[in-house]
This record gives sequence, structure tokens and C-alpha cells, in this order.
Amino acid sequence: MADGNGPGRITIAGLAFAFMMLVLIIVSVWLFVAQPWWFPELASVSGGDIDDVFMAVLIVTGIAFIGVQGVLGYFVARYGTRGTERAGYWHDNPKAEAGLLIGTAVIMTVLVFMGQRVWANIYFTDAPEGTLEVQATGEQFAWDFHYAGPDGVFGRTDAKLITDTNQVGLDRKDDAAKDDIVVVNEMHVVVNKPFKVRLRSKDVIHSFFLPHMRVKQDAVPGMSILVWLEPTRTGEFELACAELCGLGHYRMKAKVVVEKTEQDLNNWVKQKLAEQTAN
Repeated sequence: MADGNGPGRITIAGLAFAFMMLVLIIVSVWLFVAQPWWFPELASVSGGDIDDVFMAVLIVTGIAFIGVQGVLGYFVARYGTRGTERAGYWHDNPKAEAGLLIGTAVIMTVLVFMGQRVWANIYFTDAPEGTLEVQATGEQFAWDFHYAGPDGVFGRTDAKLITDTNQVGLDRKDDAAKDDIVVVNEMHVVVNKPFKVRLRSKDVIHSFFLPHMRVKQDAVPGMSILVWLEPTRTGEFELACAELCGLGHYRMKAKVVVEKTEQDLNNWVKQKLAEQTAN
């Protein structure tokens, strides 16, 4: 068949290759259906839309993968060669090429618009009025969280005031800063209540990654980047840095605690404020 004229022949090597393709397809389908290694359990509202787009892309690419690998395995098994044939030549098929091109373009366009719709809903939609805001600053190798305190107003910060004990350079002489709290590697929010995170970085690019809530956003030096989300489950979740930011990158992680009520959050803020005042 290699010269384009003969019927080809079935070879042991071709059958072995086809069997490998079959095993690959079966294992891939099983991994998709059984999901033994998958995303962590969803814990945010917007994360559902992200999962839907991911699933759509995976289904489309999975169908293409099965079709291509299946055809490849069949042809290798069915049309073996003795090693003496000459390659055959077929002229192009404009209709087939146009069909494949148009079909691929339509599928890719649909997937792109699905992703853009979700992106716009997340990044181009304002958080509800009165949403809790937390300022998160990444540094090698920790996350610093700044809360406005009971008055709801963030105090003044100055990079010149940053020390080992004043991670964000909070000016305690400012009246608005007296009830602010700064916590390292621990952020608290309330379930079913939206919250905003204003991301900054002291040194290099870090990445604010909450896998349970499907959030990943870079923190860039010199920029203030705002993201917001709404948690749907209480509990403690890991916040990681998803950007290689130095030798200690592996230990740059924090915990995000989703409280049941706003009173629980307020009690935690008062506790931290009392601890900072005592110190």
C-alpha cells in the first residue's frame, strides 16, 4: 500500500502499534470518565462556568484525539509494507481541505466565545456594593493580607515604613490605620458573600492561586489588580503561589478560611486587632 497501488499487508509490528493506540484510547477515556485525578471540589460561584468551558474543550479535543489515534492505529495495522515499495502521491483535495478548515474554524470560534463570555463575567463585572475588600501583597515568600478594620477604611501605607513586623508599611499614625489588621498567610472571608482581593507584589511576579475557587491571577510589582469571587462552601482552603518566584517558591502558601457568618469574621478581626494592639 505504500506505493498507492497494493492492498498492503497486516504485520506483527502494525498490530502491536494498533494495540498500543487502543490501550492509549481506553486509558484516556477511563481517566476522563472516572476522574481519579481531577480538580478539587468546587467552592465558588464563578468556578462552575470555568469548569463548563474546560469540560467543553476537553470533550472536543478528546473526540479529535480518539478519531486521529484510532485511524492512525488502523492504517498502521492494515497497510503494512515489505520495505521495498515506493511512496505514492495523491493530489490535494480542495473540498476535503475546505471542509476540515471550516469545521475546525467553527469549533474553535465557538470555544473562544464561550471562554470570552466567562472571562467577561468574571473580570468585567463589578462586585456588588459593600463587598468586603482584602488587600493581598505577595512577597518572597509569603502572602500579607490587609483588612480595613471595623471602620471600613484602609489606612495609609508607605513603602518606606515596611519592616519585618510591618509587612505592608502601614502608617499607624494615620487615624484610619489604627483599627487595620495585617495578617501573614491567613485570609478570612464569609460563605455566600462576595469578596474582593486587591493584589500587589513587593518584589517579583507572584500568582494568587485558589484551586478550589478556580482563581489564578498574577500579582505584578507596580500594579494593583482587583479580582472578586463568591465562596460557596465553608472550610479551610489552600492558597498557593503559581508563579516560580525564587528558591523559596515551594513554601509560599497560605490558608483561606471561609467563615459561616459575618459575625464569625468580625470576631476574628477583633481578635487579631487585640493581638496587634498588645504587641
